[in-house]
Amino acid sequence: QVQLVESGGGLVHAGESLTLSCVVSEFVLDYYAVAWWRQAPGKEHEGISVISTDEETWYADSVKGRFTISRDNNKNTMFLQMNSLKPEDTAVYYCGTLRGGSWEAPNNYDGWGQGTQVTVSS
Repeated sequence: QVQLVESGGGLVHAGESLTLSCVVSEFVLDYYAVAWWRQAPGKEHEGISVISTDEETWYADSVKGRFTISRDNNKNTMFLQMNSLKPEDTAVYYCGTLRGGSWEAPNNYDGWGQGTQVTVSS
């Protein structure tokens, strides 16, 4: 069973930066695309970025130009660099492994981490 563990969340002011990490089971990054999702209070889950095994990346419009996804297969870790944070970025952030199909469909994921809270104050 794939295991994913997120970290790096916290409380920041608007305009500041955070980097989230997601440590995954060994070899997972060699075979799976992996993605970041988030869920804000009272809102639906939102897919925000994905990185393929070939390191192609896609971003939701809401974070494009501000967030950067990356991966280090040697460390079994993927990252989400978040710059110019806004209060509307406040959410629990999750990483997941994409089984196949559209990365924007949550049912296409095999596993999720427990989440890490990001809070952005105005």
